[in-house]
Amino acid sequence: MARTVSIGNQDFAAIMEHQYFYIDKTDFLKEWWENGDVVTLITRPRRFGKTLNMSMTEYFFSVKHAGRTDLFESLSIWKEEKYRQIQGTFPVISLSFANIKESSYSAARKKLCQMLTDLYTDHSFLLDSGILPKRDQEFFQNISPDMDDMYATLAIHHLSKYLNLYYKKKVIILLDEYDTPMQEAYMNGYWEKLTGFIRSLFNAAFKTNPFLERAIMTGITRVSRESVFSDLNHPEVVTTTSEKYEDAFGFTQQEVSGALKEYGLSEQEAEVTYWYDGFTFGRRTDIYNPWSILNFLDKGKLAAYWANTSSNSLIGRLIRSGSRNVKMIMEDLLNGKSFHTSIDEQIVYDRLDLEETALWSLLLAGGYLKVKHFENRMTEFGDWNQEYELELTNFEVKVMFRTIIQSWFAASRTNYNDFVKALLQGNLEAMNAYMNQLSETIFSSFDTGRKSSERTEPERFYHGLVLGLMMVLKERYVITSNRESGFGRYDVQLEPRRSEDDAILLEFKVRNPLKERSLEETVQHALAQITERDYAAALRQKGIPETRIRKYGFAFEGKRVLIGGAD
Repeated sequence: MARTVSIGNQDFAAIMEHQYFYIDKTDFLKEWWENGDVVTLITRPRRFGKTLNMSMTEYFFSVKHAGRTDLFESLSIWKEEKYRQIQGTFPVISLSFANIKESSYSAARKKLCQMLTDLYTDHSFLLDSGILPKRDQEFFQNISPDMDDMYATLAIHHLSKYLNLYYKKKVIILLDEYDTPMQEAYMNGYWEKLTGFIRSLFNAAFKTNPFLERAIMTGITRVSRESVFSDLNHPEVVTTTSEKYEDAFGFTQQEVSGALKEYGLSEQEAEVTYWYDGFTFGRRTDIYNPWSILNFLDKGKLAAYWANTSSNSLIGRLIRSGSRNVKMIMEDLLNGKSFHTSIDEQIVYDRLDLEETALWSLLLAGGYLKVKHFENRMTEFGDWNQEYELELTNFEVKVMFRTIIQSWFAASRTNYNDFVKALLQGNLEAMNAYMNQLSETIFSSFDTGRKSSERTEPERFYHGLVLGLMMVLKERYVITSNRESGFGRYDVQLEPRRSEDDAILLEFKVRNPLKERSLEETVQHALAQITERDYAAALRQKGIPETRIRKYGFAFEGKRVLIGGAD
C-alpha cells in the first residue's frame, strides 16, 4: 500500500513517526560531516527540501533529540556505527529567516530581534543552571525585542558560549533561508540598512566564534560577499553548479521512477519528466523539484504546482522593467531557444536594476533557468571568462512565465483582447481606440526601473506588449521582435502559421519634438522605415506575397498612442 503524502510537512520527526512518504536523504549528513567544512552555505531553489534537510540535521545531531534512534534506524545513515555514536551528541542552535518578509527596516529588525528573544527563551534553563557568570547573566536578561544592535548582533555568539559552558562541547548552528530578509529589503528599499545589521550578526556568529563546531546556512541565492560576507572569509559555498551535495536536495530520476511505481503512476512517467525534470545540480542533470512530484503523487494530476507556490513578484518585476534585450531573450526562451551569457553566481541585489547578468544569475539560482552548456574562455585581454548557455528548466517553468506575462494585462484584459481582435481584423480606428485605453490603464504596471524616464517608458511598454501578444497569438502566429530583415531590424513581426492569415509588421517610434511636429509625422517616419529598410524581406523569402503583408507604425508620446497603416 502506498504511503500517505503529507503536503507541506517540513518536520522530519513527524514524517518518520507517521510513516509518511519520504525519500532517504540522510547520506547528506555523512557527506557533510566528512567534508569537515566549518561554515557551509548551500543554495537551492525554493521548495527543494532545504528546510526538511535542516530539520533532519537538527534531529540527528542535537542533544535535545538524544535517544531518537527510532527516526533513523531504517535509513542509510544508521548503517555505520560511527554515525550511530554521533546521534544526539551536540548542542544545536537552529533558526530560520523564512518569515522575515517585512516592508520596512524597523519591522524587519524588530522581527529578527523577536526571533533571537524566542531562541533565548527556549534556552532559559541556561540562566537557571548556575554556570553563567554575573556579566553573562546580565547579557542574557538584556535580550529582548527592543534590544540595541550590540546585544542583537552578538546574541548567537553568546548563546554559543553559554551552550559550550553547559554541555562542554562546541555548537552546531543551522540557519535556514538566510537570504529571505535580504530579498525583501531589496524589494522595499532598505537594503543597505539591513545588510549592515546582518553583516555584523554573521561575523559574530560564524567568524569570530571560538565556540562553533560547524554551521550550515541555506538559501536560494548566494548573496555577494561584499554585501554580507565581507568579514566572513571561510565559508564553503555550494551553489547549483557545485558538485557537492548534488543529489541531496531534489529527487533523482531513479527516486521519481520508484515513487511513481509505488503509487501506480508509472504509465505517466514520460509526461512527468516533460513537466518537472530538468534541474541541474553539479554533474546531475536528472533532478526533479520535490514539491511538484509530491503534489502529483497526492493528486495524480499534472499542474504547475511549484510555479504557483509564490507570487514570483521579484522575477516578474525585473522582467517587466527589463531592457529590450531582456524581453527579446525571454521571447526566445518561451519559444524553446537558449542564449549565451556570462554569470556571476554571487547575487548583487543592488545591481539587479542595472546589470542584465545579475538577472540571469538570479533566475539560474532560483531554478527558472538551467545550464545547457558551460565553458571557460580566454578573453582578448588574457582573462578567463565563464560563459553559460542557458534555457528554461522545464515545461512547468514555461507555464509560470506565461502566467506572469498574462498577469501584466489582467487589469485591462478586455481592452487588450479587443486590441488584438482589431489588429487581426485590420480595423485601424478600433486599434487606435483600444491601444490608447490599454496604454492609459496598464502603463503604471510596467515598472521602469531607477534610471527610467518618460521617453523610455513606451519602449518598455511595447516590449511587454510583444510578450503579451505572443501568449495570446502563439498558436496562430510566430511572433518575433528586433530581428534582422532586409537592411535593418524590425520591431515586431507576426508570421502566420495558417495560409489564410496576413503577415503583420509593427514599427514603434517615440516622438522626437525636435524632428517631428506631430504624432502623425512620427507615424509616417515609422512606416517609411519599414519600406526603406525592407523589413518585409524575410517574410517574402518564406513565400508570403507583398499583398498579404500588413504594415503599421505606432507613434508614442507619453501615454498617447497613434497607429497608422501603410496603403
